[in-house]
Amino acid sequence: MKKSIYLDYAATTPIDPRVLKAMMPYLEKKYGNTASMHQYGQIVNEALTESRKTVSRSIMAKFSETYFTASATESNNTVVKGVAWANQDKGKHIIISSIEHDCILNSAKWLEKQGWEITQLKVDEKGLIDLDQLKKSIRPDTVLVSIIHASNEVGTIQNITEIGKICRKKNVYFHTDASQSYGKIAIDVNKSNIDLLTASSHKIYGPKGAALLYVRHGVKIEPLLHGGGHENGFRSSTVNVSAIVGFAQAIKIYQQERKVEVKRLTALRDKLTKGILENIKGSQLNGYPTQRLSNNVNISFDKVEGESILMMLDMEGIAVSTGSACASASLEPSHVLLAMGIPVELAHSSIRFSLGRWTTEQEIERVILVLPKIIKKLRKISPFKN
Repeated sequence: MKKSIYLDYAATTPIDPRVLKAMMPYLEKKYGNTASMHQYGQIVNEALTESRKTVSRSIMAKFSETYFTASATESNNTVVKGVAWANQDKGKHIIISSIEHDCILNSAKWLEKQGWEITQLKVDEKGLIDLDQLKKSIRPDTVLVSIIHASNEVGTIQNITEIGKICRKKNVYFHTDASQSYGKIAIDVNKSNIDLLTASSHKIYGPKGAALLYVRHGVKIEPLLHGGGHENGFRSSTVNVSAIVGFAQAIKIYQQERKVEVKRLTALRDKLTKGILENIKGSQLNGYPTQRLSNNVNISFDKVEGESILMMLDMEGIAVSTGSACASASLEPSHVLLAMGIPVELAHSSIRFSLGRWTTEQEIERVILVLPKIIKKLRKISPFKN
């Protein structure tokens, strides 16, 4: 059995032992419901308050603007549908990019069936939206612009500060899905004129089951879930305190270690990219070469299928992805790569390597050693080789 190498951190991250340690009391002895008035409830409610302070400060938001949900998908659904429902008096037009996560795309498609009009902004070959196209696309009846901060597939980072300026000037709400960038890139919702923001615990070495939804004061939005009035009436459901405590601990660790970790991962990212491109002919990097996440390497390999590469790497003990984890079971080519103008054949042959806290230089060197042999073997039997 070969030593396992995990290079799918963009899909999910393992829980940091320090995070798990912070969570354990709330999984064992401190198990009360935050809505309860007795001491069991008050103890966990205090932990919830402290966690909210930590998470709100991480994006320079106010305490009362920060809500916890169960996932980034829930947060994104709440934004797209909630803003649409609450602002029908202004209009029924929403703008997104063509490279959004599926939960944004599918929420928008659902709204289209209900009578809303959706504009999808095109991106260039590196995955960046055209700011002039954004300006021209905003209309008097536009109620929301939702642009992903950093692509979960190719890692390209959008200029959210400029997007925020445009939206604020046009008096349109601006939402960004920061699930991949949160923790890796410093975010100030005020400086970037962000009205709504999504982030997720399990992308930053916290547990699954906790996510952030930032809603600026004054934003008109309807809740997705109704019930007992948790989260100040915005998101009813018994609060997952242990997961939220873990989320807060994860962001504390990231804030302490981010600068050093980003520098380390950037060096490993560049080493992997260079090693692949120099040793495998017919390979190309997808996304922006430098304006990308420090841990993302997305590469297409000519005349070979991505699924075959993934399976053979897995046999070598190396875990990667053929695209975003939420869609990796699909045989359809990545909508992100297609939106960037990459041909269907190359979109089918893409592999996403995403590095993380426990990725080592030795692991990167092993991938650089093993991968050329796999590609050579697959090309010999490929029906596309001619």
